[in-house]
Amino acid sequence: MIYEQRRQQQMMNRVDRRKVSGEGRKAIEEEEVDLSGMSLETLPNPSLNLAAICKLNLSNNDLQTIPESLTARMLNLVVLDVHSNQLTALPNSIGCLSKLKVLNVSCNLLESLPRTIENCSSLEELNANFNKLSRLPDTIGFELVNLKKLSVNSNKLAFLPMSTSYITSLKILDARLNNLRSLPEDLENLVNLEVLNVSQNFQYLETLPFSIGLLLSLVELDVSYNNITTLPDSMGCLRKLQKLSVEGNPLISPPMEVVEGGVDFVKEYLSEKMNAGHKSSTKKKSWIGKLVKYGTFSGRIGSRKDREGFNVTPDHYSSFDSAAYTGKSPKNTRNSSIEGLASPRYLRMFSPGRIFSPGRIFSSKNLS
Repeated sequence: MIYEQRRQQQMMNRVDRRKVSGEGRKAIEEEEVDLSGMSLETLPNPSLNLAAICKLNLSNNDLQTIPESLTARMLNLVVLDVHSNQLTALPNSIGCLSKLKVLNVSCNLLESLPRTIENCSSLEELNANFNKLSRLPDTIGFELVNLKKLSVNSNKLAFLPMSTSYITSLKILDARLNNLRSLPEDLENLVNLEVLNVSQNFQYLETLPFSIGLLLSLVELDVSYNNITTLPDSMGCLRKLQKLSVEGNPLISPPMEVVEGGVDFVKEYLSEKMNAGHKSSTKKKSWIGKLVKYGTFSGRIGSRKDREGFNVTPDHYSSFDSAAYTGKSPKNTRNSSIEGLASPRYLRMFSPGRIFSPGRIFSSKNLS
């Protein structure tokens, strides 16, 4: 009895009360309660107004559970710190904390997070490092729209939810020391992401999505100690990237001598590689230009509207031979380098009726 009274008194001594006033409102009393490092196995029932608590520190204890009734009544809680306990689960009532901005549940024994955490719509920082998480709630990214920092390192995550790529406010994502097999494909939606750390997933993480090169706010990227052989060419577009860690990967592209030159060398290498690939792809798609070049067409491809969707260079713009419209054989087929395609048998294949839609009709001037 005496011990319990002392414990209660000690808890009361750790309560910091302060007055917070607002214009047109009565003064509100807020309390910051620090019960850290007290070797608590269960939470006592102090004579506190739970609705007035704005900050609660329960870290460095031996807590195995947090009562549902406790979190359900702390409706004005802004910061909750329960790191370094023995928690195996969080109460579902945590979803009642609509004003919660900072949640630290690191260094516990959590295997999952309750789906109700998505109701903490004001949450800006979530620290779940050093747990046993094998997955995160599937729709967590659709609901926690104000989240700026997500730390889930040192867990057992094989994937990040697809919805993670829709947390547009996110600035820091730390998912190192997991079992990640891949990253979400739509990373380009993370328009404010500045720091991305997916290092030390070792043999599991073998590729990075193309969209990683579309993280235009990215300043730091750490993909070290994975099983990555090729960095996406799109990373050449990361203009703000200042720090890049890729050691511990069996990289082939870019080669090691480029990597050793630093982040600017890597970006330049990937940018040139991407541009070279783009030019090659464009050249392959310019099939009408090739036909003109080889003499199959000697024609003008109508107006600008008519040319929409076709990759034809200005050198190929001249008037179509009227024979192409009449179905008659062209006069100088012997001068064509692809004589088979220019023969009457194939002219219909390349007539305007086949290439252009019925709505794209040439003027009489072009048909004369």
